[in-house]
Amino acid sequence: MSWLTLRGAQDSSMPADVYRRTDADIAKLSGYAARLGSDVIAFQEVDGAGVAARVFQAPTYKIFITNDPVVQRVGVAVRNTLTVERHPDVTALNVYSAQAPHPLRSGLDITVSDGKGSLRILVVHLKTGCWDNPPDEQKHACPTLQSQFAVLSDWILERQDEGEAFAVLGDFNRRMTPGDPFFHELATSAPLLLTTAGHASPCWGGEYFIDHILLGGAAKNWLVPDSLRVMSYKHDGTSPKALSDHCPVSVELSLP
Repeated sequence: MSWLTLRGAQDSSMPADVYRRTDADIAKLSGYAARLGSDVIAFQEVDGAGVAARVFQAPTYKIFITNDPVVQRVGVAVRNTLTVERHPDVTALNVYSAQAPHPLRSGLDITVSDGKGSLRILVVHLKTGCWDNPPDEQKHACPTLQSQFAVLSDWILERQDEGEAFAVLGDFNRRMTPGDPFFHELATSAPLLLTTAGHASPCWGGEYFIDHILLGGAAKNWLVPDSLRVMSYKHDGTSPKALSDHCPVSVELSLP
């Protein structure tokens, strides 16, 4: 959600050129969230539960967000009719050393249940800069992203071993396709359904997907066919900075 925060312009924890949302901007985002109307909404780049709750409002939603000591955190808004079990944050996704000045973001790990079925969910925001580079590139962000994908592979393998229905979703910062070596690494841990495969996004004039929803275990069979959607924003002169440079990506699942 592009640096969604209420911090002031003089806050040293943020770049000086970050756009600060107005109350009107946040109200507009909240309107889009209400229009989206999803049961589970994963989000990235949000500075805490307080500002998230102004977009995904109570009593419709309850907010869960990582405990990272950073401004750009990942989280999820879950409809209040669903039960949520919170698991420890996947801090291993911060593959940097403890001395690194800017840590990478943890993953948010929850299980959502409607009382009949349950879905394990991991929300991620991975390292930017390795969009479609080859896996053997040893410069820029690719080695870091590869290390994060290894952590994801371990998490996926655990879900497969435990027989859970699961989803990994969020900003992968990777233009994944079924033939992408990075996706192949994940799929060697368990059969996965890449719901964005074969599609491009209409967001802000069109682009390849870097936000993905991966389904594994029984959840692969829960996808409602042709339910992939991208919510675009109205062309009313509003800048992406005031809303987000990303658009909501959604699918429908039919739990047994």
